[in-house]
Order: sequence, then C-alpha cells, then structure tokens
Amino acid sequence: MKVLMVAPEVVPLSKVGGLADVAGALPLELTRMGHDVRVVCPKFGFMKPKPDWIAHERPLNVYMGRDIRFAKVWETRLPDGVTPVYCIEYNEYFDVPTVYASGYQDYEREGYRFAFFSRASLDLCNYLDWIPDIIHCHDWTTGLVPVHLNSRELNYPLGRAAAVLTIHNLQFQGIYTSDILEFSGLPRSLFRADGLECYGRVNYLKGGIYHSQKVTTVSPNYAREIQTPEQGFGLQSTLRFKASDLIGVVNGVDTVAWDPATDPNLPVPFSADRMEGKAACKALLQKEMGLEEDPDRPLFVVISRLFEQKGLDVLMHAAPKVLEAMHVQFAVIGTGEPALEYGFSELARRFPGRFATHIGYNDRLAHLLYGGGDCIIMPSRFEPCGLSQLYGMRYGTVPLVRSTGGLVDTVDQYDEATGEGTGFRFEHLNPDALYYTIGWACATYYDRPAHFARLRQNGMRHDFSWAEPAKRYEDIYRWAYQSRNGRGAKL
Repeated sequence: MKVLMVAPEVVPLSKVGGLADVAGALPLELTRMGHDVRVVCPKFGFMKPKPDWIAHERPLNVYMGRDIRFAKVWETRLPDGVTPVYCIEYNEYFDVPTVYASGYQDYEREGYRFAFFSRASLDLCNYLDWIPDIIHCHDWTTGLVPVHLNSRELNYPLGRAAAVLTIHNLQFQGIYTSDILEFSGLPRSLFRADGLECYGRVNYLKGGIYHSQKVTTVSPNYAREIQTPEQGFGLQSTLRFKASDLIGVVNGVDTVAWDPATDPNLPVPFSADRMEGKAACKALLQKEMGLEEDPDRPLFVVISRLFEQKGLDVLMHAAPKVLEAMHVQFAVIGTGEPALEYGFSELARRFPGRFATHIGYNDRLAHLLYGGGDCIIMPSRFEPCGLSQLYGMRYGTVPLVRSTGGLVDTVDQYDEATGEGTGFRFEHLNPDALYYTIGWACATYYDRPAHFARLRQNGMRHDFSWAEPAKRYEDIYRWAYQSRNGRGAKL
C-alpha cells in the first residue's frame, strides 16, 4: 500500500504529546512490513535543517481558495533511514516557536495555519507525482484533508485515496468562523450539520469524522467513552452515527528507544531476567532528586504534563495525608499549569527528602524515573491511550492508574489471591480513592513482595511493540480503501 501520514508533530522532528510518537513510530513499522509510507508535517521555526536534509528547488504550489501560495519542501528521513518525511516551510504560518497556539490571537490564526497545511499535504502528492491509496490523518489539525478528498479532489486521481482519521484527544477540535471555508476553497454546501457545521461555526474534527472512511482512536475503551455525553465533548452524536466505522487501536511504543537493557540514560542496564540494575537506578534517582537514599522504601514517580486532564491536582491534595501515614517517597517531573507547578514545588519544600519535584522536562531524568521508580502514578480524568504506563511496565515500574480510557485496556488489575495482573486501578477520582490505592500498593510492596515482583515481571514481559497495532492498521486501511472504491477493490 501507498500510505501518506499527515501529522502536525512527528518524532524526532517535533513533539508535544503522544501524537508525535505515533506519527514517528507507526510509519517505521509499516515500512518494515513492506508498505510505501511517507510522512508530511509543517516545518516550524524551531526545526532547524540538518546536513542530511534535502531542500527541493521547485516551489510547492498550494491551491487555497482563490489564491496560489508558494511553499518550500524539505525532505529528510525517519531514523530507519528509509521512510521519507516532507516538511512544509511557509513562514507566514509556520515560523513560530511552538506547534500549537499559545494565546487567543494565535488561536484564531491557528485555523488558517492548519487549513493551509491540510491543502498543502494534498498538493504535495501531485508535486511528487505520487498518489497514495491511504491518507492517514491525525487529530483536528488535519481534519480538512478528508473534506477536500470528498469535494475538490473527488473527480481527480487523489479522490480515490481513502481517508483514515485518528483521534488522539477529542477535547481539541479546531472550531473557527465559517470564513475559513472561502480561504480553504471548500464549497459552502459543506457547512451543514452532517459535515463541518457545529453550533454555527466550522469544526475541523467533526468534518474529518464525517468525511473519513474509517475513524480510529488510540484505545478500544476510549472509542466507547467518546460516544457518551460525559466524554464526547459535544461530538458524541456524531461519533455514535459513525460507530460502525469507529475502531480503537492501542498505541505501541518504540521498543528500541525504550529498552532498559540498552538505555544509555540508566547507570546500570537491566531486564526481566536480570533485575539487579534496577536497584542502582533507584539509588541514583534518589541521590539526584535529593531524596533520602533508602533502597527499601517504595518510590512513586510521576512523569507527566502538569494539566487538569492528568488528575494531578487530586494527587497534590492526597500526598500530604499519604506522607503522614505511609513510609513512601515521591518524585515528580513535569511542566504545565502554574498552580500545579507551585503545588508540587511546595510539597517538595514541606517534605524534604521524601517528596522531590523537577519543574521542566529532562529526557535523561525522565528515563531515570522510569528506571528507578517502583510505581508510576496516573490518576487521569480521561486518558485516550497513555504511553507513560507502557513505558513504566517496560521498565518494571508498576502502574497505579485510574480506570479510564486506554489505561483500562493496558493495565490489568492486580489480583491479591493469585498475584496476577500488571498494576493497581481505581475508579473514582478523589483524594480518598487515590490515598487508599497508594496504600494498597504499599501493602503489596511491604507485605507481599513476591506479588509485587510478579507485577513487575508481568509488565516487563508484555509485548508493547508496534507490530500488532501496525497489523491492525493494515486491516483498517484495506477496509477504508474498499469502502472508498468498492468492496471488490484490491490493493
């Protein structure tokens, strides 16, 4: 199959969240499977061309509405050295220091920025004289791509391409005034309830959902949750209408970059068969974070963006009670909302040696937290898939999570009777529920050490690679292509 991956962020070129990991790792696995996969993303101001980047001499004509705009195309490769990535340079929109808008004025401009990117991604195919079978779009920023395929491109070669749209986080939808239609060159007739219109405005994600042949989310449980009023963010009716084409596929992880047996960020490597190195990682983590150096005390870690979605305000309120009642330690690394940054910094001040906070993101330190922690805490309000619990299990750091979204699909509840499972789950997001679940984890650590060791082993021996998710996407691509071109259509 010929597959075009359209994404606003792609590891290792740019990264804000898990979307970038998917857009960087899934193409690698699909390429290994023999497919012709190419990736397109914006070239933002912070992305500096490297010596191996190729600048295309010919400009890319981007056919917006009544205008033709001229962009520059940079070409590089993903780490496999095979899969091409095309970076669209257009300074009027992309010469910015962040992937997404940081303020209200930037937000209004965001609609034009990603309307341009959607159109440029399609015009790139003609520019390369390469017509894909599948165009895999990621989140609202690419939502206009399927709409173009069903309108402006319908009677042209690109019109045979099937659209697959992956929703990484339904909370963000791209909602703008209807003026964006004229700018995009999309017909006004598409501004209706079963398309782009949403409460009198244009909704990029809604349009992408309606006009895609298949819609995926990053876990089966999240696919169910977003069809409910509680987590549908106003699009639950749209998603129920598309339910037969809505499929949840759990993300994989890069098992090369995240491997405790070869991770250069760890002082001593370790594996499920040779666990001795994990104690050395814990000792170094305690030393670097200013915690009391105690190998026998359970160490709970948080590696996260500090946002309300992550439920970390609940941890902030539960932590003092936990520290007063239990012999534990906490290490937190992240950045985000000022109130949470301040709250976790205050906890470190109040409980020196027992609670440590690093505001900011440091990749080496994050790997050390995964390597040296005993439990990773994720009390999320909602979590489409989550990667931190997967990294934690890979590094023998047992997840303690709220039962929501992909955390349900990836963390098996601990069974005290048998010792089976991979982590600790709780239902209700409040300080008491989190307090008692941390207490349950502590009791297991101290009183049932063989069970805790088994939880580590169960997680570490689980296959979290992209091999199975990529096979699932391969099937979804075929279904989408047949839906677009007839049941007998062959790839």
